[in-house]
Amino acid sequence: MNCVIKVSEETRKKMIKYYEDKKRDKVIPYVVFQAQDEDTVITMYESGKIMFQGVSADVDSTMWLEMDGQSAINQEEEKEKETKYHNCSSIGSDEVGTGDYFGPIVVTASFVKKEDVEFLEKLGIRDSKKINDDTILKIAPEIAKRIQYRSIILNNKEYNEKHGNDHNMNKIKAILHNKVLYQLVQEVKEPYDYIIVDEFAKEARYYEYIKDSTQIQRGITFMTKAEDKNLAVACSSIISRYIFIKEFDKLSDSLHIPLPKGAGSNVDSVGEEIVEKYGEEKLKEVAKYNFKNTERILKVCIF
Repeated sequence: MNCVIKVSEETRKKMIKYYEDKKRDKVIPYVVFQAQDEDTVITMYESGKIMFQGVSADVDSTMWLEMDGQSAINQEEEKEKETKYHNCSSIGSDEVGTGDYFGPIVVTASFVKKEDVEFLEKLGIRDSKKINDDTILKIAPEIAKRIQYRSIILNNKEYNEKHGNDHNMNKIKAILHNKVLYQLVQEVKEPYDYIIVDEFAKEARYYEYIKDSTQIQRGITFMTKAEDKNLAVACSSIISRYIFIKEFDKLSDSLHIPLPKGAGSNVDSVGEEIVEKYGEEKLKEVAKYNFKNTERILKVCIF
């Protein structure tokens, strides 16, 4: 018997401690641990799912659900929902670059047909944040050849012009998502079941952000962790990441400076190098100027 459950982070920590002495030594990709408790094998995945396999799988999994304040019925309902959004024809969008000081924001909308599901599963499609860049560079072209998609790139010069002028990050994201979704929906000539967006803002707030747009895409299903539940969103995440990597490398080449991703302290030292070599105006062109990195960079630089 197999049972799959999801519990809170607190309960997962309790499970890790409980099964500490029963863990197997085997290292499995995307697995936090695998343990054996009498006739039950327990596998905890990085996604948060826990699989119980064995004669007592239902008893053991129910014990943890009850400890987490859940019921087995609720878990089955959740599983049904995830399957519904997985095995279907759908349009989904996702973005990358919003947490990176350097590099553009890239938003992609993808159309995945139900008959594409098996092909994408075999490629191991999941959220781009869980796949390394080398794998992204390999599989994204395969996805792009198979499915219909639309992408938009917002470079940091354009981002800085928009941000602060009644535009926060979420408003910028909403406008970009709406644009690619609307474009793709007009192009798709086949039926689809859902339009899905990974929820970065509540539905009412999202539509408030885009109220001044002349073309608005409606009928969207908003959900958290959509990239784990829907393949169209996962494909959009991967294609966006692929474009981001390519644009990031072009920017590094143009500056003749290897740029780090993210917005950590290692980014500050490179920012200082850019200012010293090209001046503050160049930083305004290549970086997201409202990030706290800018203040730290300019404090160090001598003009």
